[in-house]
Amino acid sequence: MGMTITEKILARKSAQAKVSPGDLVTVGVDTVVFVDTMFVPTRWRKINKLDHPERVVVVLDHRAPVPDRQGAATHQIARAFVEQFGIQRFHDIGYDQGISHQVVADNAYALPGSLLVCSDSHTGSAGVFNCLARGVGVPDVFYAATLGETWFIVGETIRYEMSGKLPRAVTMKDAFLQIAGQYGDHTNTNVEYGGSALAHLSISARKTLTTMSTELSADFAIFDPDEIMCEWIRARRKDEFECFYPDTDAVYKAVRQVDLGALQPLVAFPDSVVENSQPVAAAAGTRIDQAFVGSCANGTLEDLALAAEVVRGRRVDKKVRFIVTPASQAVYRAASEAGIITTLANAGAVVTNATCGACGGTHMGVLGVNETCITSSTRNFKGRMGETSARIFMGSPATVAASAIRGVITDPREFLQ
Repeated sequence: MGMTITEKILARKSAQAKVSPGDLVTVGVDTVVFVDTMFVPTRWRKINKLDHPERVVVVLDHRAPVPDRQGAATHQIARAFVEQFGIQRFHDIGYDQGISHQVVADNAYALPGSLLVCSDSHTGSAGVFNCLARGVGVPDVFYAATLGETWFIVGETIRYEMSGKLPRAVTMKDAFLQIAGQYGDHTNTNVEYGGSALAHLSISARKTLTTMSTELSADFAIFDPDEIMCEWIRARRKDEFECFYPDTDAVYKAVRQVDLGALQPLVAFPDSVVENSQPVAAAAGTRIDQAFVGSCANGTLEDLALAAEVVRGRRVDKKVRFIVTPASQAVYRAASEAGIITTLANAGAVVTNATCGACGGTHMGVLGVNETCITSSTRNFKGRMGETSARIFMGSPATVAASAIRGVITDPREFLQ
């Protein structure tokens, strides 16, 4: 019997000829990403040794710039850590700032066949690059950074074969909501994405799916490699790399078909992502107080361009706060050069710097008592973006932008014919 992509990489990283579901494997780690939440004073434990400082990336993203005194102390500890070990891949507030998962993509820190860990739950985002990436506990990040290894239990794999092309006004966020609504959680399972549709999907579109796979409770999420992926990496790094494909006789828990051409705009209703999505018509007309486009899932240049296309020449409803947060300053600069920022601002959007910000309910978009928000971010859990009484609907950037214009949840096809 052959192996899936995840099994092949785990076998390579554990120096074994073959691994199977249920195996416990100790694996070498290629990249360790520290985010600012690792350096909170009450949590931080001083490290005296790093296995390979050149393999460490430090990103200040969750509270950036800092909104309070604790955040300031946290960032000071991070900067001292960077100086202590001479870490070169440091993304402080400023030019190189961004949400860690977008920073990883912008700089091609995740190579095919490599293994990357970080304490942030959406680390699986890097699976778009045929890389095994996973969010792990803070102690596991310390362990990987100091000893260069970690361990996993090999899970079964579900493969999604994607075909067709996305219709106008439908995005890969809608594809995720379809999978989450139809199949529910994927606990203790890996997810593998491939199929003929890849020829029509950008890296940013694919990254939405790997990022959101965390919300399926998947262990690892990974894409088949192709030339589009390879070109993205080669444009950003000169390192040699090896792509990993599933064996033709790989054993899967299930193989499921997704026809992108048959999808429609969807929304997840408040408090849960899985088994909670419906066509946008089911929520249409719901009055909103805030609309948010951003996060590691949907803060790319393509996402901002799509939102700008919806609002171009229009004005945001006077009772709605439309907040747009690019996933990195590199995305912000590209959007500015393309006129996207101006289009959004002219419509009444508030465009912030790159940060996790409103997505995690820390700053720049915290919800008040009984408010309603539609977001393109990663989670719609109760209390996620502020008050526990607030309701959070989830949709694509197109759906969010259309809703901001109308002041109620709106089908984006009204604006994107």
